[in-house]
Amino acid sequence: MRPTATTAAAPEAVTTSAPAQPGRREQLAARLQLRPDAAWALGRFCLDATMLAAAGLASALGSRAAGVDAAPVGWLTVFGAFVIAAFAARGMYRPRLRAELLEDLRGVVVATSLAAMAVLTLRAVLTDPPELAAQVLRPWAFATVYVAAGRIALLWSQTQARRHGEALRPTLIVGAGRIGRLTAKRLLEHPELGLRPIGFLDKEPMDAQEGSSLLPVLGASWDLDRVVEEHGVQQVIVSFSTAPDEVLLRLFRRCEELGVNVAFVPRLFEKVTGRLTVDHLGGLPLIAARAPNPRGVQFAIKYTADRLVAGILLLVTSPLLALAALGVALSLGRPIFFRQRRVGRDGREFEMLKFRTMRAQPQPSAVALELPPDTAPGGVEGEDRRTALGAFIRKVSIDELPQLLNVVKGDMSLIGPRPERPNFVGLFEQSVYRYGDRHRVKSGITGWAQVNGLRGKTSLVDRVEWDNYYIENWSLWLDLKILMLTAVAVLGSTRTVE
Repeated sequence: MRPTATTAAAPEAVTTSAPAQPGRREQLAARLQLRPDAAWALGRFCLDATMLAAAGLASALGSRAAGVDAAPVGWLTVFGAFVIAAFAARGMYRPRLRAELLEDLRGVVVATSLAAMAVLTLRAVLTDPPELAAQVLRPWAFATVYVAAGRIALLWSQTQARRHGEALRPTLIVGAGRIGRLTAKRLLEHPELGLRPIGFLDKEPMDAQEGSSLLPVLGASWDLDRVVEEHGVQQVIVSFSTAPDEVLLRLFRRCEELGVNVAFVPRLFEKVTGRLTVDHLGGLPLIAARAPNPRGVQFAIKYTADRLVAGILLLVTSPLLALAALGVALSLGRPIFFRQRRVGRDGREFEMLKFRTMRAQPQPSAVALELPPDTAPGGVEGEDRRTALGAFIRKVSIDELPQLLNVVKGDMSLIGPRPERPNFVGLFEQSVYRYGDRHRVKSGITGWAQVNGLRGKTSLVDRVEWDNYYIENWSLWLDLKILMLTAVAVLGSTRTVE
């Protein structure tokens, strides 16, 4: 984007001209000042070390109070060193775009358990003292609780700071096309990720009617040095661009020279999962993405477990189900259940159950439901006919519990994409990218999209993206995460399904 003919005729390149050098005092200050990601990583390390020391002290005091020998200080130090090493090996000190509490807690339990087993083995081989198990298990328990508590507090602090606009890294996006602008939109919507987009680099940005007012286009690739200096850029994200590959490679190298972190959105990103295998043919990488087979053994086991767990949940929640059924019968009469045709796996229709929460419509309306663009249906549609009891059981998602019968019957799963009505499915399959891919698996009572805030009348494109991510990255741990996040949302009276 050069205004003059002389510069516009030059080939697109990344400038390597260095800006004016700051004074020695400014250079020293810049070296001493940690970037936000490095500061948080150092904070995590210091907090872990402090909490491990506190756990060792608490363990020793507990042993003394119980009248047993405490673990020697030397072995407690070895245990702490093993924990720190396990954290480092698991990447728990590397900068992360999305820090997840459940992932951190799992990492803490795994690291402390591995460290405890290592210390137990070493002591059994080298010394084998009496009360060995107690001397290892007590520090392990204290360390797990203390370090987990410290991680929770630090993550909360980091999230709050970022939401208030603190410690955000100025981020430059290369490519002002659809994917680049989607990246900017997601970063602006989620400041807790720690990245603050400041604009785009693109010689041929997207047309204005496509939303170019979201952030300014600050130049082309040759303006990299100027933009980095003027805006203090600390992160560059390369999305899709019309720039040649050699230009992007020069941009990567220049960012490394400037000390700027670089990430990129890969081509065929829809097929990139969390399970990647990288092989090389000379200097050519071959990347294979391994996704679970929805018709394979893993999902067959999942569906069997779904039915078993749903049956247990029906027994456990039977008193609650009986109270809800009685309340519906007294407030609305019969029938107790609201039945609606929905589309599930492989496009098959089934009858989904809910507790009734609304009064019958006096005169059935033939007016079609009109939705804003890219908005999923859900929630209260049309006139609000909820009873007081109906509003309450919808708020805490009790109305969804009869779907456990759908799971036992085999029509649904506990976790999966939410099913939709047949008339909407036909429309969305024609207008929404990859909508039909959701039907590779059984529909769920709750799902990955719902626990990430995409419930009710929210972006349909985003919901489909999250649903397909769940299918292609499915694991038992992901299902457990969704169940725990759903429980937290329900206890917080936040509806997770629609």
